Amino acid sequence: MTEDKFYVYAIFSQVDNRIYVGMSQNVSGRIQQHNAGKVTSTKHYVPWVLFFTQYAGNATEARLLEKYYKSVLPEKESLEKYLSP
Repeated sequence: MTEDKFYVYAIFSQVDNRIYVGMSQNVSGRIQQHNAGKVTSTKHYVPWVLFFTQYAGNATEARLLEKYYKSVLPEKESLEKYLSP
């Protein structure tokens, strides 16, 4: 993988519908880590389902985009409430 192939992703917990936003060069592998309980911040809320992925370019651009999404998505907001009109 090259340095400029980063993605920002969002997953939601099927336990309590919380949303987690992260960045990775390998989104499918990262989701597997989340669902295997290997990520400290998400291990108590498995299973997780991917619902958003966006190409972000390099690591710096991905981090900025990740921070933006984290700022507009309240940490414990339910997915249904966020997506409802």
